[in-house]
Amino acid sequence: MATAAAACVRAASPFTCVPIRTPYHVTAARRGPRRAGLAVSAAAAAGGGSPPTVLVTGAGGRTGQIVYKKLKERAGQFVGRGLVRTEESKGKIGGGDDVFIGDIRDPDSIASAIEGINALIILTSAVPKMKPGFDPSKGGRPEFYFEEGSNPEQVDWIGQKNQIDAAKSIGVKQIVLVGSMGGTDINHPLNKLGNGNILVWKRKAEQYLADSGLPYTIIRAGGLQDKDGGLRELIVGKDDEILKTETKTIARADVAEVCIQALLFDEAKFKAFDLASKPEGEGTPTTDFRALFAQVNSHF
Repeated sequence: MATAAAACVRAASPFTCVPIRTPYHVTAARRGPRRAGLAVSAAAAAGGGSPPTVLVTGAGGRTGQIVYKKLKERAGQFVGRGLVRTEESKGKIGGGDDVFIGDIRDPDSIASAIEGINALIILTSAVPKMKPGFDPSKGGRPEFYFEEGSNPEQVDWIGQKNQIDAAKSIGVKQIVLVGSMGGTDINHPLNKLGNGNILVWKRKAEQYLADSGLPYTIIRAGGLQDKDGGLRELIVGKDDEILKTETKTIARADVAEVCIQALLFDEAKFKAFDLASKPEGEGTPTTDFRALFAQVNSHF
């Protein structure tokens, strides 16, 4: 039976979708004995099995690089794999055989990277570029654009949908999707960059994942900072409530750690949440991620 969500997928405009709602499958999917996520497979590895294989897409990006590095550092727990767009990006993260080159807009080009994985961490995103000629000394605001073929609809919607479909086709055990806070506000400034409606398209991909039937964790990160991780108390929220506070940023390294920890705890499954941190020195640095995920009660 065709659902409203399916109709939304076929819509040409992101504004024609039905209102966001809790995915229909959540209650049924959460029945039965609780398990410690992919940690079960990791524990089995100690007895001679293989650790779960985890693919991070967007591995050439600033946050993706950190996730990929963390996976490689935990070789006893995970078999890390990366997907990048170019040879240059592959070289940037070491150029190993476990780094695949592909275009998420083309399902065939990412098939080999997806094959055989147990979990997927999606960190791909359209990147706006500043139009040349901007002179800050003259005042005004810079203008932005997206390269042809790389706008948010193609990257954040079609590209992420392709990844979700490919992962579902092989029976992946979990998908972690990193998005951004601000998606509840159609007039958010990020939507105006290059007229790309980036948060609208991200939100549409998030809804598609929530409706997929796959175990998922959707992380809507606050303003990303290039700082060391593990030094701050992390904060979770929903519906952009955090944006109304003074604590609406987070270190990329902390986002990366939450991505990996989400694979280890059942408390992170079938959940979506906003993520930020207190300033360094305030509160207690987060180390109990099971408790962090247990605070979340929102499924979208």
